[in-house]
Amino acid sequence: MVKLECRSVSFTYGQRPILRDVSFDLKGGEFLSVLGPNGVGKSTLFRCILGRLKDFSGEILSEGTDVRALSRREAARRIAYIPQIHQPTFEFSVLDTVLMGTTRQLASPFSQPKKEQTDAALAALERLGIASLKDRSFAQLSGGEQQLVLVARALSQRSDVLIMDEPTSALDYGNQLRILRLVRELADEGYAVLLSTHNPQHALTYATRILALSGGQVAALGTPDEALTPELVKTLYGVDAVFEQTEYGRVIAPKKVF
Repeated sequence: MVKLECRSVSFTYGQRPILRDVSFDLKGGEFLSVLGPNGVGKSTLFRCILGRLKDFSGEILSEGTDVRALSRREAARRIAYIPQIHQPTFEFSVLDTVLMGTTRQLASPFSQPKKEQTDAALAALERLGIASLKDRSFAQLSGGEQQLVLVARALSQRSDVLIMDEPTSALDYGNQLRILRLVRELADEGYAVLLSTHNPQHALTYATRILALSGGQVAALGTPDEALTPELVKTLYGVDAVFEQTEYGRVIAPKKVF
């Protein structure tokens, strides 16, 4: 089933075009990786999908409904957003941080979480193998642990679509791969995942499809094997690269520049 659909989406800041005629769809069970250099419009696209920017042209549909027509509660029921790691302003515990994902299930934003919400938050922490951290301060966790907590918060939200904005940008190499493997597992379980990354190797290894943006337009859309080519890497990043086949899959190797 199509969970999210963008139809000819365009957006401008003042007189400056950011997105131009962007179209794609996202089904349950897919991991769609968004590639492109800085300033190409990836974050703007996400803000449009999340309903934070409404004055775009074209259509963005969540299960057939225009996202601009959704209440915040209904939007949260359908789409969960997992941001980049940020330094929190307040000292929330891990459990309290995850419980924030359950607020749409409460009668009002001022209601206290009930057993159902607490059980959902604990189940999400258990699913990610970090239940032992529930009483720790979120601010005092490592980057990898914080990112797992943010994923748990999204899972407790019980939305079908997960949007992740460069979730590995602040992580070390090992934690990058752990997060991406987890994201692929979630997609295999039926979640629809839209994730942006600056690393084309991540997309090649873990994504089921790729959406590449260049100049605010769709430069490529398809499976990693179809869409991700040396020509696309050159177009997106200005880097000459070769693709090598190994026993563990295809590897992108940039050519040496002296």
